[in-house]
Amino acid sequence: MSSNVLEVEGLNLAYKTVRGDLLAVKDVSFSLKPGESLGIVGESGCGKSSTAYALMKMLPPNTSMFTGKIIIDGENVMELNETELRRKIRWKKIAMVFQGAMNSLNPVIKVGFQVAEPLIVHENVPKNEALEKAKELFKLVGLPQDFINRYPHELSGGMKQRVVIAMSLVLNPKILILDEPTSALDVMIQAQIMNMLKDLRKTLNISIVFITHDIAIASDLCDKIAVMYGGQIMELGSSEQVLLDPKHPYSAKLIGSIPTLRSDKKLEFIPGAPPDLVNPPPGCRFNPRCPYKFDPCDKSEPPLYILDGGRQVKCFLYKMKGSGE
Repeated sequence: MSSNVLEVEGLNLAYKTVRGDLLAVKDVSFSLKPGESLGIVGESGCGKSSTAYALMKMLPPNTSMFTGKIIIDGENVMELNETELRRKIRWKKIAMVFQGAMNSLNPVIKVGFQVAEPLIVHENVPKNEALEKAKELFKLVGLPQDFINRYPHELSGGMKQRVVIAMSLVLNPKILILDEPTSALDVMIQAQIMNMLKDLRKTLNISIVFITHDIAIASDLCDKIAVMYGGQIMELGSSEQVLLDPKHPYSAKLIGSIPTLRSDKKLEFIPGAPPDLVNPPPGCRFNPRCPYKFDPCDKSEPPLYILDGGRQVKCFLYKMKGSGE
């Protein structure tokens, strides 16, 4: 039996649009052990959030293709219907903090009840017991327990984000997906939220999928980093591997665009624009912007090459250095 709490194999997700099918996620695979954290980074529109929604099986009506395997705690959720998914998996084994979720709190209901409500409705827990659980979660996420009696407008942005994280933890999931959880917060509050997430990992041994466009923030929390571009994972490895020695040209350009305090390096940028996922370029999706493009890059799509140390890179530069999969 696998020791992984999450296994994703060959995940594909497409949306129907007026211009044709948009392939937002293409052949994505990764795994996650208990207590491990994975950062998914890349530019806006690269498929990060679509991957998260796919893991939750929360798909829009215009979904035209959804294939692959998503195995959560040993169960392939692709084989479950919506009723089974809600009863056994969603929020109980895998939960998600949505992008901009702190603005979705009901303004006329006390935040403590909003955290406790899933226990009352889905688990038939008495209201008083559920509110006590909410108090415990508030303490866990660094909020005073008496804040359960406050309304959302009485809380700052950082406090509301903590409330939303408490809501996601109320049914004790094994996996927590965080979609840009700090993007609307100032730098000091970002740091506080990140420290809180690191504490939660240790306390609950929870696995985290952290989605962000900011590779520097991901490096603070994540054991592994997956770099996405054009709906595909271009590079996957440990945080140290990807940050200190990026192999894919896109990863290198992303890291080269981050300013540092301890060096005078010249900042880089990526020319051009991300690909049109309705009509992607032939071959490698990064080839129109890649400084190392050569003959096969604009004709055929590179396979995934496995390098020393388990690093995975989707680039023809490594054809002679690794083995295709």
